[in-house]
Amino acid sequence: MLAYFWSREFLLSRTFLWPLFLVNLGGTIYGYIWYESQLIDTLDNHPLWQIVFVPDSPTASLFFTLTLLYFLFPSRNPSAPAKVGRSIIEALAVVCSVKYGIWAVSMILAGAWQGAELNWQHFMLMASHLGMAFEALLFFRFMKAGLAALVVATGWLLLNDTVDYTYGVFPYLADQLDDDLDAVRAFTYGLSFFSFGAAVLVWRFRKKA
Repeated sequence: MLAYFWSREFLLSRTFLWPLFLVNLGGTIYGYIWYESQLIDTLDNHPLWQIVFVPDSPTASLFFTLTLLYFLFPSRNPSAPAKVGRSIIEALAVVCSVKYGIWAVSMILAGAWQGAELNWQHFMLMASHLGMAFEALLFFRFMKAGLAALVVATGWLLLNDTVDYTYGVFPYLADQLDDDLDAVRAFTYGLSFFSFGAAVLVWRFRKKA
């Protein structure tokens, strides 16, 4: 019975995909609302082009939500550009979800370690972000994205990191982490490469399966 719930038959069934899509869609919308104050601050104090680099986690969730639409509404004869677009969106869904899922949990725990107070929202965020990373790796074996798309997606992560820490548009941190910004920056860049490595491992396993 347990094997069935890990099977392609169950995971790609519309009975499972529709609730998963709605949960991710709701989480994505909530995520952008969560970033509202920082988005407003960025619009007021930074060039407009930097706004796209602010909401990291909800954008990762958006990519995965779009990926679920590919499963729900498969195209029988997609054009070459459509295939490339799908591959890049799927690759972004994987590496972004793994990275920011782990990043958010790590930053919450790092702040708590240094004395930041945790509330129910922090625990909710940790559970949802771990779920982001898990579901992305779980579904990657069903995706079309290959190594080239993963490289492109990781390039986006590194660009995002560079913009975040060059122009100060990284996600708000607990006050206790203000004096650890260099370590946070290094950890963030490192997670970009870790996420790429994790995705490549799943990709290699998928090719052998």
